[in-house]
Amino acid sequence: MKWYRKATDQGVTAAQTALGFMYAQGQGVPQNYVEAMKWFQLAAKQGYALAQFNLGFMYAAGEGVRQNYVNAHLWFNLAAAQGDQDAAKNLDLVEQRMTPAQLDEAQRLAREWKPKAER
Repeated sequence: MKWYRKATDQGVTAAQTALGFMYAQGQGVPQNYVEAMKWFQLAAKQGYALAQFNLGFMYAAGEGVRQNYVNAHLWFNLAAAQGDQDAAKNLDLVEQRMTPAQLDEAQRLAREWKPKAER
């Protein structure tokens, strides 16, 4: 935990994602989906595919946030575009639960999305 915290302070997206996973799973820390979301969002907004996948999963499952298939699709779509096969599979599953209007919105958000540098 100590080393992940140091790395997150330096903007290391892999460390941010690992810290999010630890909170999501309750590994070495009390399970806290809200805290997990915070770390996944930080790395996902910088374009880190694994964090984007995890964020998509949490939106799809409603863990730490209200269930939102549009946001789940957005994050799975971005991760899948980077070659994440699990994200591509989950993207297909989420699409089956979405209305055409929701799908249009999610695709628009993905087209307009740009990574943000965090420090």
